[in-house]
Amino acid sequence: QVQLVESGGGLVQPGGSLRLSCVASGRIFSSNVMGWYRQASGKEREFLAEIYSGGTTNYADSVKGRFTISRDNAKITVYLHMISLQPEDTAVYYCHFREVLTGNHYWGQGTQVTVSS
Repeated sequence: QVQLVESGGGLVQPGGSLRLSCVASGRIFSSNVMGWYRQASGKEREFLAEIYSGGTTNYADSVKGRFTISRDNAKITVYLHMISLQPEDTAVYYCHFREVLTGNHYWGQGTQVTVSS
């Protein structure tokens, strides 16, 4: 089992920035993918970005250039740095962890991001 704990959400004004963090603990296999999704009220959960333990990254087209994913393998932590935030970025942001070899995956509890003036 893997536990994920997100932090860094909150209220930010339009045009502002935030950095989300997610720490993984438990039985961690070295080959894994950590990522971020979000779910706005009344909408489906959508993929934002992911980063492999080797450093390869993938982004949704909708956030390329505004969101940057990074990770610290020693701390088993993934970050999402978001800039130029707009009200449409308001959502609950979820951390995701997937074991490459087994396909097992886990979700964090989510952290609320609200973009409003």
